[in-house]
Amino acid sequence: MELQIQNLVSSIRKEGIEAANKEAEAIIAEAKKKADSIVADAKAEARQHKDASEKEISILRESALVSAEQAKRDAVLAFKTEIQGEFEKILASDVRKELSGESLGKLIRAAVAGEDVSKYAAEVSDVGDALKGELAEEIKKGLEIRPTKGVQQGFRLAAKDGSGYFDCSDDGIMEMLMPYFRNLDFQ
Repeated sequence: MELQIQNLVSSIRKEGIEAANKEAEAIIAEAKKKADSIVADAKAEARQHKDASEKEISILRESALVSAEQAKRDAVLAFKTEIQGEFEKILASDVRKELSGESLGKLIRAAVAGEDVSKYAAEVSDVGDALKGELAEEIKKGLEIRPTKGVQQGFRLAAKDGSGYFDCSDDGIMEMLMPYFRNLDFQ
């Protein structure tokens, strides 16, 4: 009988161990499934974060390129504006310098060349002896030279009948020349 009890206990023990082992295997299998699911979810989330980060980096890179291009355009425009300003100053200075004295007489003579000078008056800022001497021949033919407050440097060649004038004052010449300097293309 003792042997039967021992066999029975052994059998119960064996069945208990087998049941425990089966349950342990089921728990381990379930734990592995959960772990695999957690890892898969973590990988998916990491991939989403990586994709979002790459997208943000791409946007920032594009924005930086656009900003750099805009800064380049702004610098070129500022440079162009500065250069144009300097050209205007130089041109104004040179035009004013050349529109006085002997040069002024030569310019008036060139403007009336081939014309009936008796129909014109040269309006200047100041009628000096040097200018009268330079234009003596034209004055004898009827060219009138008169001082005008509206002309600082240079001259205006006006028709005596009031029909019009040709402006060769420093301001008039600057006005004619500056469009050529404003349209310079710096690239």
